[in-house]
Amino acid sequence: MIDASFRARLLAGEPLLGAFVNIESPTAVEMLAVAGMDFLMVDGEHGPIGPAEAVEMIRAAEARRIPVLSRVGENTQQVMAKYLDAGALGTMTPLVSSREDARRAVDSVKYPPLGKRGLAGVRANDFETPPDYVAKANDATVVVVQVETRAGIDRADEIIATEGVDVVFLGPSDLSVALGVPGETKHPSVLDAIASLTEKIVAAGKAAGTIARTSEDVAYWLERGVQVFLTSAGALLLGSAREYLRDARAAVGMR
Repeated sequence: MIDASFRARLLAGEPLLGAFVNIESPTAVEMLAVAGMDFLMVDGEHGPIGPAEAVEMIRAAEARRIPVLSRVGENTQQVMAKYLDAGALGTMTPLVSSREDARRAVDSVKYPPLGKRGLAGVRANDFETPPDYVAKANDATVVVVQVETRAGIDRADEIIATEGVDVVFLGPSDLSVALGVPGETKHPSVLDAIASLTEKIVAAGKAAGTIARTSEDVAYWLERGVQVFLTSAGALLLGSAREYLRDARAAVGMR
């Protein structure tokens, strides 16, 4: 189901709140859609979700009329095509460390002349290849690349400048590792790196994204130019469960 409205909102500069769905469950997708997320990111990198699970999650998203992309763990055309052909409106590519990495991601998402994606009658185009589909897909699909390595930081200018990249997403967890403070995602060096990279991304006319697990995180990064915010289904479930148990145990005098 191809629809350019999500990419139009992105290009218009609208702040967008989403969640990684790292639980292999169409029901989890439905619940996040009902909650009112702007978009979802089926996570095929961290976790057991493959194309067979992703297609059912994408169906659930479409039934609830919420845009869905997929993070794909391998930056190769044949792997990424399985998620796109299943109906994802775009992909997020992790560990992008060079212009070549970024260009490979664009080539996998976009059809010629913008890229090198292969055309077939698949679920994403209702199992047909009408003459106008390629142009519609190129207008609608979103290319997200993640900068989260030392090499990615050093080559950020060329990654950001890559034609066809819509969003440069800054992953604080891997950046903390790259900067020698593993797990310290709020360390000053990590925050400074995200802030300085965001300035470059925005100056280039692209959208910057990062992880924002709380409303305070959203406010902090929005003020610094970030447009795309992601939390995770797992974090939301775990955080809500812990909060409930803490308050419930306090109410009954338990520790």
